[in-house]
Amino acid sequence: MSVPVIAPGVISTPGSANPSVAYPAGVIPFAQRKFPKTICMFDVDGTLSLARQEATPAMVATLKKLREVTAIAFVGGSDLKKILEQVGSNGVNDFDFAFAENGLTAYKLGQQLASASFIKHVGEEEYKKLVNWILRYLSDVDIPVKRGTFIEFRNGMINVSPIGRNASIAERIEFEKYDKIHGIRASMVTELEREFIHLGLTFAIGGQISFDVFPHGWDKTYALKHLEGEGFDTIHFFGDKTFKGGNDYEIFSDPSVTGHTVENPDHTIRLLDELFLGFA
Repeated sequence: MSVPVIAPGVISTPGSANPSVAYPAGVIPFAQRKFPKTICMFDVDGTLSLARQEATPAMVATLKKLREVTAIAFVGGSDLKKILEQVGSNGVNDFDFAFAENGLTAYKLGQQLASASFIKHVGEEEYKKLVNWILRYLSDVDIPVKRGTFIEFRNGMINVSPIGRNASIAERIEFEKYDKIHGIRASMVTELEREFIHLGLTFAIGGQISFDVFPHGWDKTYALKHLEGEGFDTIHFFGDKTFKGGNDYEIFSDPSVTGHTVENPDHTIRLLDELFLGFA
């Protein structure tokens, strides 16, 4: 996938007051939107689109209308390339804020912000021990199907999948059903937490087939750092994995956030109609 087109502008760093922004052509400034101090943030898988699938035209149209009345942002655990396959290749510019890898890769109005590195945080030696342990553990896990890419290294985390990220959509659906019965991911997370407690890591189950591993505090609340000083007094978050241990839990339950649990993308659209678009 090609690198996203970056819109011109002057962008402040997280936490700065009175940010100076040159809005891209056609983008309504925050102050001129119906709810100028409100931002809606969205998980991706299961919220904006079905897992690893493209957002529907209805979702795209809804978000376009919503952007006229509030600021909007996506915040996903996947890397930016995978998220853009779901929200559209121009997603960095179609959202006011774009947060991949929980905000460790971040954009504001098309401009990239500062990022952080998982590998630098834990160190190469500890990282190797973690990877070796995971691979040994997975070699003993007996599940109906195994595919490829069991560990995916990302800038701000690693993603672990017992079935492998190369599984087809049908295989993903079947594994999710199997995992709900047998607790494959939950059992593995329990063992990892015990083995690597000294690293201060969070293990968050998300999507259908995997879980994320990242330092404490590098969950989706990390994205909130980029909103400091932006003038928002109301932050709405929409996600499907809002239960404790799910990768939406921390941001959903953050005291600065109004959280909404959704069942699927259609439910997200209905909630947005009820909360905002009926007043547009």
